[in-house]
Amino acid sequence: MHCSVSDVRPTGLRKALITATLCTGPVMQVLDSTVVAVALNHMQGSLSAAQDQMAWVLTSYLIAVAVATPFWGAMTEKFSRKALFNFCIALFTMTSLLCGQADSLTELVIFRVVQGVFGAALIPLSQAALMDIYESKDYGIAMAWWGVGLMFGPVLGPTVGGYVTEWYTWRWGFFINVPLGLVSFLAVWAFVPRTTARKRRNFNYMGYVVLAIGLGCLQFVLDRGQRYEWLDSHLIASLLCLAGASFWLFIVNSTTSENPFFDPIILRNTNFVIGLFLRAVFGILLFGPLILIPPYLQKIGGYSIVDAGLLLAPRGLATMVSALLVGKLVRHVDPRAIIIIGAGMAGYSSWEISLLPGNAPAVLIINYILIQGVGTACFFIPLNALAFANIGADQRDQGTAFFALTGNIGRSIGIAILSSYLVYGTQVNKSRLVEHATPMNDLLSHLPHPDLWALDTLIGLARLNSMIVYQAEILAYSMDFQLLAALMFACIPLVMMMRVGGKDKSPQSK
Repeated sequence: MHCSVSDVRPTGLRKALITATLCTGPVMQVLDSTVVAVALNHMQGSLSAAQDQMAWVLTSYLIAVAVATPFWGAMTEKFSRKALFNFCIALFTMTSLLCGQADSLTELVIFRVVQGVFGAALIPLSQAALMDIYESKDYGIAMAWWGVGLMFGPVLGPTVGGYVTEWYTWRWGFFINVPLGLVSFLAVWAFVPRTTARKRRNFNYMGYVVLAIGLGCLQFVLDRGQRYEWLDSHLIASLLCLAGASFWLFIVNSTTSENPFFDPIILRNTNFVIGLFLRAVFGILLFGPLILIPPYLQKIGGYSIVDAGLLLAPRGLATMVSALLVGKLVRHVDPRAIIIIGAGMAGYSSWEISLLPGNAPAVLIINYILIQGVGTACFFIPLNALAFANIGADQRDQGTAFFALTGNIGRSIGIAILSSYLVYGTQVNKSRLVEHATPMNDLLSHLPHPDLWALDTLIGLARLNSMIVYQAEILAYSMDFQLLAALMFACIPLVMMMRVGGKDKSPQSK
């Protein structure tokens, strides 16, 4: 987008207030996703819906966010970014109130779609606006504060959602957005500089429509594919084909149209292109452990839900504290080195967790979780600074929109792969272990209390099956953590291909 605003960047207290204000966008959007996920079971009883139906509360929102994210990047060419940001905050807050008042699943899903459409703008617009008030050499500290807001949801969302739902009702999972939205709206109105769009291009409807269809189909496949058994389902196969055709048409439109929806010139920036891939990986790094560690601690370690949440909390706290330190460090150290260290720490911790026995002490688990938290911050903060260091103001809104979109898609792909690989690993390892559970295996007779594992009694068979499933799940989780570790280590060569240096494309865009 091309916008105009004062060439003088704010300083001092005003700069701090603007920064804090813009960080509320990521907090609201990500917090809403994680809080609602925790409250689904309570919603199910209140709305008299089946568990499979309740999944649409999340699926509808994720599809809407995926489809709408690139749209808002284009809208900044026609409207003031400040006006758009406040408009989306207001509508997001209003639909949150409506979601909390919904009396049926149909109403809730409809309001969630609208909520997702306006919530999609909060992350990319806030990131682009924040870059306008900082010079490129200070992007590290800017992205550190913004990253704290982005990571606040995954860190505290499950805890907030659990307590709010337990003490009040699931409806407060939506109502908590109302005071946050009101404060954010007033703060944006009071502190964020007024901006006006200056470059107006005709909106490429064809480009956006085919992109939206592709994203909608892909998000549905990733979110519901496992439920429908992936390509064994004609629906999933058909949607994948439709998504592929839509993306192909979008590429054709982008490369042949005189006025494309997505200007491919931004892809000439090596750092940005590599950054897109690494941003997708970060989506997996941030959310992957959230779907693996809690059930791992409960099923394998025997921890309660509360204790599992407490053991995971240090990861988030380490991430947020480290983000602020890394933000200052980026100005003095090669950001590529910090990203590589972050990838190495995240990979190392995942690998070590994969080797833990089922009865691993809590202190050891917390150590690796802390390392992973620090690695997450080291990976993400300099990545944002490096990816956008040489992106001009006229391309910033488009860049942040597709950066956020890539992160969302990466998260969905990662969750789908890790979840499916976990199911596959459990089945494969169970089959292999069952092959050894025969009367011919003398090891069974050397187990403690061999009568308890007798294959000629129903009780013995039940106990043996329970132990086999337990061991199969340990091995399956180990495979998932090793896959996550391998992904992080594979990023290191890509990071080394990024470049450091370049001039600030300066003045404000808006």
